Amino acid sequence: QVQLIESGGGLVQAGGSLKLSCATSGGTFNSDTMAWFRQAPGKEREFVGASSRGGISTGYADSVKGRFTISRDNRKNTVYLQMNSLTPEDPAVYYCAADTSSYYAGRYYHENAYDSWGQGTPVTVSS
Repeated sequence: QVQLIESGGGLVQAGGSLKLSCATSGGTFNSDTMAWFRQAPGKEREFVGASSRGGISTGYADSVKGRFTISRDNRKNTVYLQMNSLTPEDPAVYYCAADTSSYYAGRYYHENAYDSWGQGTPVTVSS
């Protein structure tokens, strides 16, 4: 069974940086599209960014484009989210997600595309 474990969340100042990690096991990491979503208090869960299988391409929400970067370490079966220039709009619980299916379930920026989820790691930004 696929397991996803996020880490790296915490408190940072506005304008600062933070790097989140998502360690995976029990899946086919190199063949899976990986994504990050986030959910702020009182808001719906929203797409942050995704990395295609093999890390060939990435896609980001407009709200984080140019500030956040997704990368992969295939040796460690881990995907990262490097967050720079954090703002008070970024605090949320950040979730790692994986598409381990062999069929099309949805576009990469939709929750329905992913069948495995981590428990989430909170990110807080102070002004």
